Amino acid sequence: MKKKYLIGNMKMNMDYSHLEPYFGDLARIADNSNNVVGVCVPYVYLELAKYMLDGTKVLYGAENMYHEDSGAYTGEISANMLNDFACDLVIVGHSERRSYFHESDLDVNKKIKKALDSGLTPIMCFGETLEERQGNMAFSVVEKQLMGGLQGLEYDEVSRIIFAYEPVWAIGTGVSATSDQAEEMIAFAKRIIAENFGVKETIVLYGGSMKPSNAEDLLSKPSIDGGLIGGACLKIDDFEKIINVKVE
Repeated sequence: MKKKYLIGNMKMNMDYSHLEPYFGDLARIADNSNNVVGVCVPYVYLELAKYMLDGTKVLYGAENMYHEDSGAYTGEISANMLNDFACDLVIVGHSERRSYFHESDLDVNKKIKKALDSGLTPIMCFGETLEERQGNMAFSVVEKQLMGGLQGLEYDEVSRIIFAYEPVWAIGTGVSATSDQAEEMIAFAKRIIAENFGVKETIVLYGGSMKPSNAEDLLSKPSIDGGLIGGACLKIDDFEKIINVKVE
């Protein structure tokens, strides 16, 4: 049975009263799963995550970080601050950060380097918009994002990154890429990474409206190593169904 990585991205959702029982349930679910289970939570709940998840099988972390160690960057959070909460993971370059907050490939590159230098595992997101896919630019856009985000990195650094393909047109829309579309792009991304950095065992997740009804189909594809789960991770019963999907 191939081990999958199922990592939740809560975005700006949940509150303390819901998270306390949620983390307890997630720790139990992970303990009974052969898959790798993780969750990225809003900054303000990292202390609760540390209290309830540190020492369990659940990897946890933040949804973003800044690339500087300290300074006059009002509202930002550094890698050192994440380490204070014993974080394992940090999401970098999510499409919502790229779109709403205008983060560039250079911004993503700086964050990845800082995360790696600080001992965090970055989850580097990449993916095309609907207009780019319809304009037959999807593959060139993905290649540009990968090469820009990984600029200046060496084999041993790239090998520590988890990647997540998230077609922007399938995030929060309820529409998912077909398993064939996701497999095609993730296989392409793995080829780009292998050819340019020599890393042949890259972990690439699918992030784009994965839910219990399509998880088995997506996770059964040979190149898809797991999922970065958005909306479906907010309901522990739905997340549990995805975590417990068994594929050959």
